[in-house]
Amino acid sequence: MSTYLTILGYNSAIPTVNASPTAQFLEMEERAFLIDCGEGTQVQLRKAKARFSKINHIFISHLHGDHCFGLPGLIASFRLLGRDNPLHVYGPKGIKKMMETIFTITETHRGFEVIYHELENKGSEKIYEDSRVEVYTIPLDHRIYCNGYLFREKTKERHLNMQEISRYPEIETCDYHNLKIGKDFKLSDGYVLKNEILTTEPSKSVSYAFCSDTRYREEIIPIIENVDVLYHEATFLHDLKEMADYTGHTTALEAARIARKANVGKLILGHFSNRYGDLTVFTDEAREVFPNTFLPKALEAVKI
Repeated sequence: MSTYLTILGYNSAIPTVNASPTAQFLEMEERAFLIDCGEGTQVQLRKAKARFSKINHIFISHLHGDHCFGLPGLIASFRLLGRDNPLHVYGPKGIKKMMETIFTITETHRGFEVIYHELENKGSEKIYEDSRVEVYTIPLDHRIYCNGYLFREKTKERHLNMQEISRYPEIETCDYHNLKIGKDFKLSDGYVLKNEILTTEPSKSVSYAFCSDTRYREEIIPIIENVDVLYHEATFLHDLKEMADYTGHTTALEAARIARKANVGKLILGHFSNRYGDLTVFTDEAREVFPNTFLPKALEAVKI
């Protein structure tokens, strides 16, 4: 199962006609994750033809409006669409109070449970895990408490070497699972067939790191090291580094330095200030340091 990232919005605080605030739809190992939920996210989800019902886990980086103001409306729409299964929301401490206050005042009734996972740890921690995927926080340095998120596939099952397996009639279909997870096979005469004879290496597991609003922070490098794709905010060009530091943001040059030092496969920039009309200036600056840098394309599903 391939992993696809659809960037629903990548603008900074003010939405424009051509760019929505931050929101991303990540499909990994048949799971669907929503990352941040700025204004208009549900409209962008519809444009991307994403199935609302597949989203069971939403990760909010911080409680600035361009990253979370779309969440109340999205949850209200879930109810209108007949949702009944639980929804898990991960975000900074205070997100439950914010959301429940809105629902109480507006008398929004939900027909399903919203389970809040409030975060306040200033170090990286594992916050989600199932049989195929795990998610870690990436502590960032913004004006308020903020996390990025690292999504990583677990080691995949090994591939069966059917040509070799066919030589041993004792190996039945019910044994395939044990072979896929790396176990040897013991024949009736006691001889042990090593797993590496009966299987081949698994497909490569992939990883994706989302770094929301933050100042330049080298402490995240060990967390995101060697990820296949890194999305990193780049609100300003480096000639406005002083403004970037003051407002809690990163420059394109700094994002590229993070990508290079972390040895990532690909860098996608985002969260651009509205002062820039031509966004190619961001890749021009970043590629001087990290050539494999790209601008986001709204609603395009990018294979990781």
